[in-house]
Amino acid sequence: MNFAGQPLQDGSLPRIGTGKDALSLLDLSDFVARHWRFIGLVTVFVMALALAYLAAAPSRYTAQTDMIIDTKRVTWTQSEFATENRMVEDASVESEIETTKSEKVALQVIRKLRLTEDPEFIGSGTGLRNRLYQLLDLDAPISPQLTPSELEARALSRVKDNLKVMRLGRSYIEQISFTSLVPEKAAVIANAFADAYIEDQIQAKFEATRRASEWLQQRIGELRQQASDAYRAVQDFKSSNSIIVSGDGKLASDLELDQLGISLAKARAETSQARAKLERITRVLELRQEKGSNEIPDPVVTDALSNPVITRLRQQYLDNQSKEAEWSSRYGAEHQAARNLRSEMANVRQAIWDEVSRIAESYRSEVQIAKTQEDSIDKRMIEVFQSSTGTRQAQVHLRELETAATTYRGIYETFLTRFTQSVQQQSFPSTEARVVTLASPPSVRSSPKTNLTLALAAISGLTLGILGAFARDRMSRRIHTRAQLETILGTSCLAIIPSFANPALTSQTSTSSSRLSRAVKQLLRKRDHVPGQPRERSQANSAAFEKINDVAPFSATAEALRHIKVAIDLSPGGGRVIGIVSARPGEGKTTICASFAAFLARSGARTLLIDGDLRNPSLSRTLGYKNKRGLLELVADQLQLSDLVVTDPVYKFDFLPSATEMKPINSADVLTSPSVKRMLKSAAGNYDYIIVDLPPILPVVDVKAAAHLFDAFVLVVEWGATMSDEVRSAVGVSRSLSERLLGAVLNKTDEDVMRRLEGYSYRSHHYYYYGAPKHENEQTKN
Repeated sequence: MNFAGQPLQDGSLPRIGTGKDALSLLDLSDFVARHWRFIGLVTVFVMALALAYLAAAPSRYTAQTDMIIDTKRVTWTQSEFATENRMVEDASVESEIETTKSEKVALQVIRKLRLTEDPEFIGSGTGLRNRLYQLLDLDAPISPQLTPSELEARALSRVKDNLKVMRLGRSYIEQISFTSLVPEKAAVIANAFADAYIEDQIQAKFEATRRASEWLQQRIGELRQQASDAYRAVQDFKSSNSIIVSGDGKLASDLELDQLGISLAKARAETSQARAKLERITRVLELRQEKGSNEIPDPVVTDALSNPVITRLRQQYLDNQSKEAEWSSRYGAEHQAARNLRSEMANVRQAIWDEVSRIAESYRSEVQIAKTQEDSIDKRMIEVFQSSTGTRQAQVHLRELETAATTYRGIYETFLTRFTQSVQQQSFPSTEARVVTLASPPSVRSSPKTNLTLALAAISGLTLGILGAFARDRMSRRIHTRAQLETILGTSCLAIIPSFANPALTSQTSTSSSRLSRAVKQLLRKRDHVPGQPRERSQANSAAFEKINDVAPFSATAEALRHIKVAIDLSPGGGRVIGIVSARPGEGKTTICASFAAFLARSGARTLLIDGDLRNPSLSRTLGYKNKRGLLELVADQLQLSDLVVTDPVYKFDFLPSATEMKPINSADVLTSPSVKRMLKSAAGNYDYIIVDLPPILPVVDVKAAAHLFDAFVLVVEWGATMSDEVRSAVGVSRSLSERLLGAVLNKTDEDVMRRLEGYSYRSHHYYYYGAPKHENEQTKN
């Protein structure tokens, strides 16, 4: 059930023409409105920490030196000395960067600049800890006496911490950055690292060249002797085995075999070609014999096509065939001339076949000749191969000796060249590394960076604040918004009643309703002096009850009570017996119950108010009827409702109290007794509304036992105090209760906090009437 101005399940109002994005922005706006104080506090705290850091941290300055590293350094083991064309891999560049940061280079800088005597590198210096001592006006602790090695180790650690070497993009330039408390010192140390790296590379190249030269000189003598011995062995082997080698290095037998191989291949090709011709023409002749055909043969053989005899005979045959067809059609097939032509055509066919047979005989002769030539060449090759077997075996060993001699000669020449180059390198020690840009003293400090620190602090503070606010939203189990309550119950939040304990919230009347408020207070004072009416009332509940009833007729509180009434009137069952319940004691259930009954009575409805909380009849004490007979007497003495009901002279509703002196143990049995059932059934026919103040659900079992007697329920939930688990447990106690629950009333709300928590949803819901018309105000004054 969703009344006009009531929120949806997600805690926001339905808006025409808005989509999912608008609702998401609305949720974000509500979230910020709820938690902006917390987010701002966290942000300010983080900013304060950042300012404290900026105040305490010492100023540091970073100087930078750009240097092209030695990417073309060559060692004697490389195959070529042309370093200009050699490609450099990224791994080589990274290796040189690590060399620049190495301990060896750092120690050279430390010893050259005597950094072991600088307090910044060996003592406490002016670091953050010392700065804190200065801010707190305390003396820094005295460092113990250190040995030279310990001083050097400490200085090395500080230098490495302040040194940064990086590659500029994909270039061969490395940037050496050093950070110090003094700008001039940072520039000097950065330049010293570049100089130390260059000196280290020159010294490394000199040492490598010297060691290579010594080893090469010894190795060259050994290689010279090995090359000479290998060449001598080749010549001796040729002489002893009578091996004749041509100008291109081949044996005489090998050359003859090559020529015979070419001739044999040619002879075999000719034999294959002649055999193919013979097989084809033989197949043609065999087909003629098998079929017994005297037809002119097809030109299936190349020689048959180029043979002039066959060509002439075929032409003659075709001419006769043409004449025979003409004469047969003109004179008849049996004419003598036609028969003569057919006879002549048969002779021509036979002549053609005889010529084809002659060509076949010539093919057979060609095959025999080619085969004989092939056999003779093959036989010669076998003879030459057998005669050169021994020579070929000797040649294998000769090739091994020649390969060894060539290898030794090449190695000797290479080492001789390397030795000459290494001697030249040793004479001119240099390196490709050079400084591109010298470091100069920086004018702006590198750390701490004020703008960046404050920006990061602001971003971090906002992030932590938002995360903390989100965690507060997710971890809070207390009910603070209508959306939470509606999500738990699956039904509407019927009304929001403010807390009247706060004096700032009690003044909700308008100027036009002030006299009505004073009139109601005068009636209350008169009621206290009505003869026979008790004066003892519960001060806390009575005060809240009177404040709720003292509000203006068109105030938000009065409008909230109207929402409850409309929900009851529009309930599907149309019930009149309404149970007012709460999950636990102290949620304001009794006050809401009495205020709602008074509201219904003022609207002209016949209203019966029943105090059904037999364990704690606070409603009877609130209204001042604690000594009256009531519900217990109805069950125990079998009395009628008319004998016990009390008509309140001020609020105009009928009230059935409960005894405050006796607290029955079996209160559930009293509520479910036949007398109570008959009473409720009878009252339903005489009253428009029957409002029953029931005990809290969780502490006692009364509501669960008597839930079937009621047509509808209204659940009162205390804002900011009741847990969501308590509400779920209360609603799940009875199926009748959960099915007949019309909605909930969020009681004792703090409107300022509620406005922050619900944002737009609360403002849309918390509409105020513009005010009563002028004539209604005048009637109120009268």
